[in-house]
Amino acid sequence: MAKCNSCSAPLPANANKCVYCGTRNDVDLNSKYDYSIFRKDSDRLCPHCNKSLQIIDLNLNGSFLIERCADCFGLFFDPGKIETLLESSVSNVFDSNWQQLDAINKDRYQGNEKVKYIKCPACQAFMSRVNFGYRSGVVIDRCINHGIWLDSGEITHLMEWKKAGGQLLHDRQIEIEKPKKNNSGTVRDYNHTQSDYFDNNLESDLFDTIISVIAGIFR
Repeated sequence: MAKCNSCSAPLPANANKCVYCGTRNDVDLNSKYDYSIFRKDSDRLCPHCNKSLQIIDLNLNGSFLIERCADCFGLFFDPGKIETLLESSVSNVFDSNWQQLDAINKDRYQGNEKVKYIKCPACQAFMSRVNFGYRSGVVIDRCINHGIWLDSGEITHLMEWKKAGGQLLHDRQIEIEKPKKNNSGTVRDYNHTQSDYFDNNLESDLFDTIISVIAGIFR
């Protein structure tokens, strides 16, 4: 369990604000990455705080730039970057631990959290909510054109998921779905690209388009 950097009190899972002293903690990056601030202000806005995001460099085998909010510590990844970060952070996993996966999701599940649609930091269109990977327990906010937003604590959740073998389960699920036939009786073509990380049973890319149209009407 993470501890508050100010008073050392334990922090609830997927929470960065200490209930004892009120300090917000960077639970995803502190003590995990030797990052540096590449630029203090970008032209992209935090969907929660409505402030300019910082551009930070995680220095993963060279420059690796992502954006984060200095207030709420949310992270914004350009397309494909979150998969690269997970690959570089968690390796040598050869089996899946179902009990550990269930325990991770049970510990981090926040049932009282209200569903909230947020705007893409880049284009300001409403993003869709999509399950990241099979049994990950993380619903990410995704803009199909610009990338993925993760609230504070969610990248740590995904790392724990992958370390417990969640990625292996996801890859097996993709292999199972490959030979399935569609309604016309022809074999459906599944390409194992970055889109295969997402469980699109929650919402499809068609919904992304609908949300964007509605957002444009009320702008």
